[in-house]
Amino acid sequence: MVAIPDRTYNAACGRLASRLGVSLASARRKVDVRASQEALRDVASKVALAERMLEEVIASGVDNEALLSSVLGAVSSEEYFLDED
Repeated sequence: MVAIPDRTYNAACGRLASRLGVSLASARRKVDVRASQEALRDVASKVALAERMLEEVIASGVDNEALLSSVLGAVSSEEYFLDED
């Protein structure tokens, strides 16, 4: 059975997820993958890694939420397109 994640780890991943505009599970997966690349195992170092990743996202200056909104917006030529079932 999988252990229940630490509350501080979830909170750090939640802040990262909201900044990236992705789900909590996706942000946790990103942190877990990077933690495995850096050979980090304990929760405290993973929390620090999530905070560091959040700082990197903020420093990059890319507004992921606006980018996602622009991608999801309809093109004017397809604005009224309706697909049949």
